[in-house]
Amino acid sequence: MTSKSRIRVIDLETGGNGPNDVCEIGWQDVVLGHDERWRVDDERGSLLVNPGRPISPDTMAIHHILDAEVATAPFWREVASTVLRPDGGAIALAAHRAAFEQRYCTPRFTGGSAWICTWKCALRLWPQLPRFSNQMLRYHRMPEGLVHAIGLPAHRAMPDAYVTAHHLRDMLNESTFEQLVKWSREPGLLPRIPSGAERGKNWDRLDIGTLQVFARERDADVRFSAETELRRRGDAEEVADKDEQGTLL
Repeated sequence: MTSKSRIRVIDLETGGNGPNDVCEIGWQDVVLGHDERWRVDDERGSLLVNPGRPISPDTMAIHHILDAEVATAPFWREVASTVLRPDGGAIALAAHRAAFEQRYCTPRFTGGSAWICTWKCALRLWPQLPRFSNQMLRYHRMPEGLVHAIGLPAHRAMPDAYVTAHHLRDMLNESTFEQLVKWSREPGLLPRIPSGAERGKNWDRLDIGTLQVFARERDADVRFSAETELRRRGDAEEVADKDEQGTLL
């Protein structure tokens, strides 16, 4: 298999105590068929990883990985590249909310691979859905061919990667690889206001003044979403001018 026909979906579970505390990595490949349609491959797996420190009770309560299970496992630096840079290569890596995985899967281990964030792409392709977590997408969309048992238990690395791979397959067949990568490099385009007095409203329901307030939010996704709506209305330049004036003053 060549790199041009494979994307490796990954998922990490961590110990919750440090910058390199991965305790499990799971993967699932999505490949391009001869019919030019993407499909979920049979290549999947997982490895336990020694995080080098005790796993916190908070994260243990999520994934149920015990310290005793990882005590003799290899360290992250010993296994990361073997999973993230598979034989034959991959055109990209993918994950749901990929920013989390990218904290650990640095260019040192990935070789500078491109990334696709299925969370950001879901916001673009399926904005009508009420929520966009990996598991909520699973049950709202019920992706074709997803074997329920393989996708369990949730919050373990291989089952989560398997579920994400079905979202990615559908995204690739609905859009293009290049478009998904582009969206993934930008902040998330939220279809609705996520919190506060305007929570749940579409951006096009807000007046200009309220949008301008959101366009100065610290949260990058909120700010980007408000700015995008302002650009759609032709008011982005006004926001930029006011930001520059504020800086000068």
